[in-house]
Amino acid sequence: MDRLLILAPALVLVAVAVLSFAVYCVLCATGRPPRVAGIAGRNYTDVVGPFVIRWMLWVLQPVEQMFVRLRVAPNVLTFTSLLVCAGAGFAIADGLLATGAWLYVLAGLLDILDGRLARATNQQSRAGAFLDSVADRWGELFVFSGFAWLLRSSPWLPAVMFAAAGSVMVSYTRARGEALGVELNGGTMQRAERIALVTIGTLATSFFDASKDTSIYRDHVLGGALTVVAVASTATALHRWIKGYRVLEAREVEHAKPRRDPAAVKVPIEPKHRPAA
Repeated sequence: MDRLLILAPALVLVAVAVLSFAVYCVLCATGRPPRVAGIAGRNYTDVVGPFVIRWMLWVLQPVEQMFVRLRVAPNVLTFTSLLVCAGAGFAIADGLLATGAWLYVLAGLLDILDGRLARATNQQSRAGAFLDSVADRWGELFVFSGFAWLLRSSPWLPAVMFAAAGSVMVSYTRARGEALGVELNGGTMQRAERIALVTIGTLATSFFDASKDTSIYRDHVLGGALTVVAVASTATALHRWIKGYRVLEAREVEHAKPRRDPAAVKVPIEPKHRPAA
């Protein structure tokens, strides 16, 4: 019964996702792709391309329009997402893994919608972008702190620590690169992928933890999922680090090259020949 309760929301969500994706594909195939505003110039990930991103935003569009009609401020969604992440962290620390996983999904959706809402209501600003970025980092740390507390006596604790470090460094390298004028996007483990993998791993863990016969596998399943997050996040952070260094080094080499001033170039004067005596 406990396992059925854990799986029920996931099965409903998967059914809705499959049905909506099928409708979306049919619309696109018949030359009537849904109109989704505000995705031009969006930075896609290496795993999730523009086709899937457009489908996800199309599914979320009714919720976005509802927030626009209600005149909800984007910062309200930002802080709500942060509070939900904190709730997910406390739930995970208390062993309520399924609850923590679904709260983390909700926080991720709110994080998508706050930026969308800011663009739709023309409230984009650097202050809002800064607030959102910092709130995202705190939210991730809340969730990983919950995992750390849950696995505090387990040999899988280092997996949590490396997953948290890798996640923070992915975001830090991008932010530092942008401050230096370098766009450092891409990678296999960005925020969307981290949320998806952590959620799947946490739900799988709660499924094993629901029965006494399989609860012994709880730490191993969760630790394995977090290890994948740690390795992929670290690889993404290193990729951005190396790319940023190479781009900045190439710029410095280019600037260091001596530049000739056309006005300073001297034209040789041929000597005049004296007439023969």
